[in-house]
Amino acid sequence: MAKIKFTKGELKRQRDSLKQFQRYLPTLQLKKQQLQLEILQQNSLLQEKQQALGKKRQAALIWAGLLGEPGVELKPHLEIKKIISHQKNIAGVDIPVLDSLEFGQSDYDLFLQPLWFDLGIDFLREIAGLKQGIVLLEQGVAVLRQELRVTTQRVNLFEKIKIPQAQENIRLIKIYIGDQMANAVGRSKIAKRKIEALIQEEVLV
Repeated sequence: MAKIKFTKGELKRQRDSLKQFQRYLPTLQLKKQQLQLEILQQNSLLQEKQQALGKKRQAALIWAGLLGEPGVELKPHLEIKKIISHQKNIAGVDIPVLDSLEFGQSDYDLFLQPLWFDLGIDFLREIAGLKQGIVLLEQGVAVLRQELRVTTQRVNLFEKIKIPQAQENIRLIKIYIGDQMANAVGRSKIAKRKIEALIQEEVLV
């Protein structure tokens, strides 16, 4: 613990620090709660997306054999050209949220492609969207977890170190100042008695 000065000025500084810590702590605690709640919600959403992706993949297996048909080339139509997303602010932290995906080539001759081609492209693009949504959700959860770690450390710092330390410093300084005042009163009484004794001696001479 850093050395403190046992003065009235230091007492005021410690009291001001304590008020600042006590005023800031509830804000940190609220931020911690918001982050914990948002992480739970994001994890729940992530689980839903993963389940939806699993179901889509299972459904895709039913017609996956059709991809081997001559002349069928889906890959150019599934190439992601642009990921469109926005930032969502949670307790002062920005996390990415997927809006949509823009794909490359989309024009093709309906007469040259099999009947299922349109539906196949849409289906696989949905899978791509789910996968990208999961990636962004995982990134967001990682950001939130890191911020929660930092916020929890700050809460602990204030609760377990800064506030108790300031309270203890205030207690020690008050005791010291009180002792000094008591000693000063004692010395004053002794001095008064000495003066009175000298005056009495002068009167008697």
